[in-house]
Amino acid sequence: MIVLTAKYHCKAGMGDTVEQALREMILLVKEEKGCIHYLVNRSKDDPDAFLLFEQYQDEQALASHSETPYFKRIVLDTIVPLLEKRERTFYSPVTNLS
Repeated sequence: MIVLTAKYHCKAGMGDTVEQALREMILLVKEEKGCIHYLVNRSKDDPDAFLLFEQYQDEQALASHSETPYFKRIVLDTIVPLLEKRERTFYSPVTNLS
């Protein structure tokens, strides 16, 4: 399993446009095989800030997600140009081995 958090900080005033694009992504990603969670959160304090929490069965599922035509269109071509900053962090679950 692999977890990805993505922090988006939009250019001033672009939060509503980014939210609209992310709403489209949510509908498409929920149909992906291998995607366990795709949660989009908007800051209550800063309307131009978002936190995404994504959980995939494995690295292949995440790679497949990143190669979809809609990921390229919505995230890379639409959202990324509207961002001041994009931070992505990858995690592995901590499990009890005993």
